[in-house]
Amino acid sequence: MTSPDESWPPTARGLREAFDAAPAYTVGIEDEVMLLAPDTLELLPNAPEVLALLGGDPRFKLELPASQIEIVTPGAAQVQEATAALLAARRTLVERAGHVACLASAGVHPFSSGIGKLNRLARYERTIREYGPAAGRQLVCALQVHVAVGDADRALAIYNTARSYLPLLAALAANAPFYEGRDTGLASVRPKLGELLPRQGVPPTISSWDSYAEVFQWGAATETFVDAQTWWWELRLHARFGTLEFRVPDGQTRVADAGAIAAVAQALVKWLGERHDDGEQLPVARSWQIEENRWSACRHGVEGSMAEVHAGTRRPTRSLLRELLETLEPLAADCGAAGALEHARRMVEVNGAIAQRRVGQPGGARAVARWLVQRFLDSTAG
Repeated sequence: MTSPDESWPPTARGLREAFDAAPAYTVGIEDEVMLLAPDTLELLPNAPEVLALLGGDPRFKLELPASQIEIVTPGAAQVQEATAALLAARRTLVERAGHVACLASAGVHPFSSGIGKLNRLARYERTIREYGPAAGRQLVCALQVHVAVGDADRALAIYNTARSYLPLLAALAANAPFYEGRDTGLASVRPKLGELLPRQGVPPTISSWDSYAEVFQWGAATETFVDAQTWWWELRLHARFGTLEFRVPDGQTRVADAGAIAAVAQALVKWLGERHDDGEQLPVARSWQIEENRWSACRHGVEGSMAEVHAGTRRPTRSLLRELLETLEPLAADCGAAGALEHARRMVEVNGAIAQRRVGQPGGARAVARWLVQRFLDSTAG
């Protein structure tokens, strides 16, 4: 099979160069948002029509679901800049396409069918053909946060340790309790749908850039995955951008919530990076240990408990999150994200999943959809 990308598979040297070149601790956001029919609030598979109304604006692109548009913000030194860019893009989307679709963001749609129309773009044809009905279930929305590191060896060390923090970030960002009209009993059903496909969840450790290059060489040789974009784990070393990409958060209903999640990711990377630079050997947990906590985040969000993987004890998730945010506070201040981190503290008490249930338990899943639309442009931090 001929690769669609001449640089595929990447070499260890090429990977190193990409991560060495990226400006340290800049942050960017990819925001997957749902298109809803104005009359019924069902998912509306008209993304190509919406994209045409945006006139080639590079901030917007199609994704696999035909009922979804992705917003991409440029890399920024501060989360405040990235959040402002996200709000501006959401406003543009509403201004130019709000007459043909309502816009909303959450991990999944609360009541539409979980099987829907997909965009038949060239880059998705193999996914659709290979995974069939499982691909049709991927009507899910994530918030993806990219943080550059500025040094290849530092990036690799941070990646291996940051895996342990994915469950806490997932718990904070859990925002998908309703699916196909019912409360699933999960704080986030989105990752369970993702697991219908391979290369999902907690990623493997990567021992060296040579071993990372070998992953892609094997994928190309076996035709198992034909580009780096289908290395779908919840944290990945982005081979093209030279960033750590956090893919674990659900789509966030409000811009302020998205900014808070981005601030935590940026401060976490900076904290681990500074420890690495000081000569500390960063601890690396086993995937199965992290996966135990990942299940708790999926099931309970912030309202459960998790294992401290290195201490061998168990504590309430809220307690672990409060402790982490306190540790990250000076790092966030250095990055100009003190306000966003303070909002993350409020999300420890009431995150998206809890807020959705407060609407949906008395009003039903359709009330949740209305609520999501109403808050699409909400940038308040209260």
